[in-house]
Amino acid sequence: MTPTDQGFQRLARYVTRRRMELYPSRKAAADAVGMSKDTWAKIERGEPGVRGGSYIKVEQALQWATGSCEDICSGGEPTPVSALDDRYIAASVPPDEREAVARQAVQSASIAVADNLTSKQIRDLSSRIVADLKERGII
Repeated sequence: MTPTDQGFQRLARYVTRRRMELYPSRKAAADAVGMSKDTWAKIERGEPGVRGGSYIKVEQALQWATGSCEDICSGGEPTPVSALDDRYIAASVPPDEREAVARQAVQSASIAVADNLTSKQIRDLSSRIVADLKERGII
């Protein structure tokens, strides 16, 4: 992540506020995801120089979707996730972003499991799945 100082300060406010809703202390939050309380404190102070993997751990602890810290630093909002049970996680995706998220998910999955698809085939598959999801009222 390479946000501005202002972005780090904004993230610090969001992380601190959410952590206080969920955990009694920085240490408790850091322990919940196996990171150092000192690294957590750096994030809450808005200091740069924290590794990307630490932000992912913060997102997990705060029940935010991956990428939420970067979104906050860029002026956006975190995407909350909540556990449904051990098998599922639900995420809130703003309506205007659902199509793009679905396309990206299809493209990522296609690349991960089928190394012989062309980029055109992946785009066509993505478009077809998005159209089907729209037709069913899912997006």
